[in-house]
Parts: sequence; C-alpha cells; structure tokens
Amino acid sequence: MLRGATFELTAPAPGASAATQWRHTLYTVRVWAIRPESLVRGKWAALMALREDAGGGERSGARGERQRRRGVYLLPNLITTAALFAGFYAIVAAANGDFVKAALAIYAAFILDALDGRVARWTRSESEFGAEYDSLSDMVAFGVAPALVAFFWALSSLGRFGWVFAFVYMACAGLRLARFNAKGDNATFTGLASPSAAAIIASSVWIWSEYATRGTGFAAYAMAGLTGGVGLLMVSQFTYFSPKELHLKGRVPFLTLVAAVLIFATILIDPPRVLLACFVVYALSGPVAFLWRRRRRGTSAPVEHGAPADVKPVDEENPARNAHVDQDP
Repeated sequence: MLRGATFELTAPAPGASAATQWRHTLYTVRVWAIRPESLVRGKWAALMALREDAGGGERSGARGERQRRRGVYLLPNLITTAALFAGFYAIVAAANGDFVKAALAIYAAFILDALDGRVARWTRSESEFGAEYDSLSDMVAFGVAPALVAFFWALSSLGRFGWVFAFVYMACAGLRLARFNAKGDNATFTGLASPSAAAIIASSVWIWSEYATRGTGFAAYAMAGLTGGVGLLMVSQFTYFSPKELHLKGRVPFLTLVAAVLIFATILIDPPRVLLACFVVYALSGPVAFLWRRRRRGTSAPVEHGAPADVKPVDEENPARNAHVDQDP
C-alpha cells in the first residue's frame, strides 16, 4: 500500500502518434514510500492501491450500501400490506351491508398492525420506507375504514350531519398519525391511539348490527356522538399507556401465562361486548388519569390562614427555612 503519492497529468508532445498520445493521457505516479510488493506490480498496481488507500474502497462500499438500500424488506411490508387489504375489505363489506365482516376486518388490521412493527424489530428489518408505508396503511385501516363503516351503518341517515361526523373522525385519525410520526412517542401515547379508536367503532357497529341492519333514530345519533367523541380523544393531550413497552422476549412468571389464557377465554365468551368494554375502559383511562393527577396536585398544596394553594407559608421564627419561598415551584 502506498504511504504518500502525487498525481500529475502530462500533455502529449506535438505531432506524437496515437499510441503516444494515449500513453500520455494516463496518470504518472510518483511514489515516495511504497511497499515492495507494490514495486513488483508496477505503476498500474500502485495506482489502484493509491486509489483504494485514498478512499476508493470507502466509495465502493458506500455504492454497495446504496445498492442494498434500494430494495425493501419483504416480511414486515407483507404484513403491512395485509393490514392495508383488511382496511380496504372493511370498506367494501360495509358498502355491501355486511357490517359484521367489516368489523372483523378492522380487528384483523388491528392484529396485523401490532405484528408488523414487532416483526421488523425482531428481524432487524426496520426502515424508513416501512415506517411510512405503515402510517399510510394505518390511515386507511383505522381512519378511513371505521369512518365509512359508521357512515354506511348509521350516519348516512343523518344527512350532512352524519357525514360531517364521519369526516371529523377521519381527519382526527390523520392528525393523530401525523403527530405520532413527528414526535415518535413510544413510552406513552399522547391521545388515544387510532387502532383503539377504530376498535371502539367496529365493536359498536358489530353489536348494534345484531339488532338492526341499519342504524336510525337514536342509534344514529348515538353513533354520531361516539364517532365524534372518539375522534376528539385521538387529538387530545391525554396520556395513555403504550403497549409497545411490553417486552415479550424475556421470561415472565408462570401466572402471567395463566392470566393470558383467562383473558382469551373471557374474550371468547362474547367477543364484541368484551372487546368493546376493554377498549372503552382504555379510552376513558386517559381523562380519568388526568383528572386524578389534577385533583392530587390541588389537594397536596399547603393552605394556611386562607392563603392561596400555590403560596407557601413563611416561617418568621426561622428565616433560613424561607429559602424555598423564592424558588419556582
């Protein structure tokens, strides 16, 4: 390998032959410190070694890396495509009046959406393309599909009032996904997650469709309030627990497996009602936790002689204890 070298490009002599001109267009390498094997290889070998030593290897490696990055990972993107298809099928089924199949398709998209991210992390196949594709799939499966399912079942009977509520839900789902992509909150969710909101809509339609093929009257107005309320929860500032913090790789106590079996058995007793109850409790956990924290902050502040709750008492006998009064809470 070359330790140091310079290049100079020499011009051919006037009237030289074509072969001479060709030889003069080549680089002339002057080498100060080269290894003995480079001397044997000659100027061409020295030139190639110099190019590699000067960064040619890094450039070729970068070129290979760019070529590898042109492809996409197959397994997680196949799962995302399946979730996208489930959302599309839910729209088609609702348009044909088969609302139970539409609700099941939304739940299928829910399960597939939970799988694609974990599969990508387990197989170390995370990519920017996969993240963007997953976001678009979530918009269709958990934004467009639940809004149209609710509209075809009940909101269409309310006229403009109904499609406005369907659009509000869909727009809130898009804003929720955009905020998640910008912030990337994994430890906790800010606002109700769109899959949970879609599950509430799907479970409600699933239950009500057992009693009536279409929602009219009170059912239509109730669906409008539910659709709008769930949509607003998605764009709220309430904090929710994130299931992404659950680590499934490590060992767990034996009772955890028993609890999982009992949960599955409970769901199978009456899937739509049990799932609706679970997701409604999860949706209400954000506002309830917010009110609980606010109440604790209000009652924990000391109040003395009618002073405001945010004003700390002053100890006149011991001035050294008054240092905390000047500090910000």
